[in-house]
Amino acid sequence: MEDINVSQLKEKIDKGEDFYFIDVREVYEYEADNLEAINIPLGEIPSKIEELRALNAKEIIIHCRSGARSGTAKKFLEQAGFKNVRNVLGGILDWNEKFGKK
Repeated sequence: MEDINVSQLKEKIDKGEDFYFIDVREVYEYEADNLEAINIPLGEIPSKIEELRALNAKEIIIHCRSGARSGTAKKFLEQAGFKNVRNVLGGILDWNEKFGKK
């Protein structure tokens, strides 16, 4: 599925759209600054696949610091059969630059 930018993400959040939001950064990064997504560090994604399968029909949006780790997580989920996964390009760095810390 096509990736999104932070402006598109903000629009989805502001509209209250229903999606599952995952932050794949490490816990210490998440604790320092987050967008209220569910924190599942990238290294834990493989062990969470079966839990996430229940969400397979729902849009899953993944973000990280810059978009690199979330891009990796997106590819992993797609290889596991997930169809509705999107990566946030630019990550929280781009969000903070455009909108400030949440």
